[in-house]
Amino acid sequence: MVSAISEEGRPTPMSSDGYAPGQERPLAAYAGLSAAFGAALAGALLGLKAAGRELPECPSARDIALAGVATHKVSRLLAKDKVTSFLRAPFTEYQESSGQGELEESPRGRGLRLAVGELLVCPYCVGQWVAAGFAVGMVRAPKVTRFVAAIYAAETVSDFLQLAYLAAEERA
Repeated sequence: MVSAISEEGRPTPMSSDGYAPGQERPLAAYAGLSAAFGAALAGALLGLKAAGRELPECPSARDIALAGVATHKVSRLLAKDKVTSFLRAPFTEYQESSGQGELEESPRGRGLRLAVGELLVCPYCVGQWVAAGFAVGMVRAPKVTRFVAAIYAAETVSDFLQLAYLAAEERA
């Protein structure tokens, strides 16, 4: 990690020295990822405005629920699924199989690589990016976005039914 030191020899806010002694916390990379998210969202919102698309005064409860369930599934697919491990592989290290078709991985590297790895193994963290994509999509292309979200919402329902079926079989 590039460590920034003040003139007095103290760590600057972008250094993990003093923040997490003995651990690498790539604060500058986290700030970069946060800035990238903010810039992408701001750019998308400006693009919507330029295209004459109005944001809803209040999104419908139906769209929030649909996007929420779809975000849950897409986030887990990106962060945990065996088949999407090729996306995470440059930033993570395989640990073990976990759950139904999922993997446990740990982030690897330093700086930006470590920060991206931490983002990609965390479905909660990836969820913010996915939810923003669905939200922008609901304004830019609502029919397509609802259709895609419905696919992943249906898959989420199916996942829960598969687990319930498996649990019922094990009790029988």
